[in-house]
Amino acid sequence: MPRFSSKRRVRHTAPQMFDLVADVERYPEFVPLCQALKIRQRTPNDDGTEVLIADMTVSFKLVRETFTSRVTLDRPNLKILVEYLKGPFSNLENRWTFEPRSETECDVGFFLSYEFRSRMLAMLMGSMFDAAFARFSAAFEKRADKVYGKVG
Repeated sequence: MPRFSSKRRVRHTAPQMFDLVADVERYPEFVPLCQALKIRQRTPNDDGTEVLIADMTVSFKLVRETFTSRVTLDRPNLKILVEYLKGPFSNLENRWTFEPRSETECDVGFFLSYEFRSRMLAMLMGSMFDAAFARFSAAFEKRADKVYGKVG
């Protein structure tokens, strides 16, 4: 099963980066391969977390697939968990962590593992997915610079 993980130090605060990643409706504006994202349900919890059910459509050349996931936004602990519900994968797990390092910097952790249900789809999109996920962290950092201003 393909896996990708990275940890990047960015010149933005952990809450800023959490908010940026949690703003899933904006993903089509800057996330590689993301053509559309629709929130189907949003449930705030008493513990400060919020759970979203979201449909994301990814597209590359002639291939277009939509999948549904449960996104748990854990603001108190600065973590985001994405759990696969349905679509073209047999498995998909995505985790984000945001660790403060100073008043102006944090470490952003990104982990993803996935497996396509169809061998044909895996052949068509597998290497392209790997390349896109390698650019994910950089895309979010670039977006943060645009939203919050580039620091130093």
